[in-house]
Amino acid sequence: MIILGIDPGYAIVGYGIIEFKNGKYTPMDYGVVLTNANDDFSNRLEIIFDRISEIVDIYKPDVISIEKLYFQNNHKTAIDVAQARGVTLLAIKKKNIPIFEYTPLQIKTSVTGYGRAQKNQVMMMTQRLLKLKSIPKPDDAADALAIAICHANSLGFQYINKFKK
Repeated sequence: MIILGIDPGYAIVGYGIIEFKNGKYTPMDYGVVLTNANDDFSNRLEIIFDRISEIVDIYKPDVISIEKLYFQNNHKTAIDVAQARGVTLLAIKKKNIPIFEYTPLQIKTSVTGYGRAQKNQVMMMTQRLLKLKSIPKPDDAADALAIAICHANSLGFQYINKFKK
């Protein structure tokens, strides 16, 4: 199964593609979609839509896993990220690919075994699980890979639970 993990944003959208087969993770690619702060916001949304569509066309993932939004304070940032996340979801939906959403707590727990893990702990475990020589950069790409791993681990739990019943 090919899984595309997405860390949503509007300045930087992280993406990470892994293959999950026979209980093993294989990294395929990772990176970021960047938008320019000086561009009109609607142009930035179009760039995100187009680039995510291209990534989906290139890698043909079986599923997409994306982080759910969580904001405490800055409502302006929350609204902008929500809009960018919306065009990301639309790009995926137009390709008819199943979408799975995970909270930061679910991602941290899945990757490290501890829901209050620090960002560097998640990044180090992502590196280890994918057998990468170094921690993926930028952080948004590492986060996207962790989101993909979270979905792969969720599949494993679903498989196990299926046979417990």
